[in-house]
Amino acid sequence: MAQYIKKEMPDLNGTGEKKAYYKLKTWRKLDADEFIKRCSSINRAYGESVIKGVVSAVCEHLAYEIANGYSVKIDGLGTFTAKLGVREDKEMDSFEEGAARLNAASIKVTGVTYRADKNLVREIDQNCDLERGGEERLRKPKLSEKARIDRARKFIGENGYMRVDEYASLTGLSYSTASRELRKIASDPESGIISQGRKSGKLYLLGKKA
Repeated sequence: MAQYIKKEMPDLNGTGEKKAYYKLKTWRKLDADEFIKRCSSINRAYGESVIKGVVSAVCEHLAYEIANGYSVKIDGLGTFTAKLGVREDKEMDSFEEGAARLNAASIKVTGVTYRADKNLVREIDQNCDLERGGEERLRKPKLSEKARIDRARKFIGENGYMRVDEYASLTGLSYSTASRELRKIASDPESGIISQGRKSGKLYLLGKKA
């Protein structure tokens, strides 16, 4: 029996609406050995070693074909395609006049996009016997946004700079929410806070207004 959880969505647009979405509760993660053992117990014509060998061969050749520029569709499973990005020490390219052009050595595979086969989705739905598993509400920050900004300015004034994790600790926000809010604050000249650097090295400093 599977359970679904009703979760509250973040109000990113400030509309005041408390929208919800549903998520399947995950009991735990099956590792490869347990998954193969379960496959073998249902399809007794194929032993565990046979299934393990086939899975290994599929994974190996899937990587080979995707690396050579193919999008691979496996009926009943889905379609796999490589996702590209720039290496950590490089800036994202642009089409601006005079902008530096990245070469192939600056590009790497950052992931694989997967689109599930409709038949797989249909079969999962047909086998899914759902029951309610509870609700999860967002934790509301106790401080107002103005109070959070004031606290951030005071911290930067005392320490010279502030990182996202420090802002999260100061305000009680989650790391992802703190990161989004800081980007918004730094883009507002009236906040008195600016950003410097990028990604994990980004720092927040006091601007001229502060």
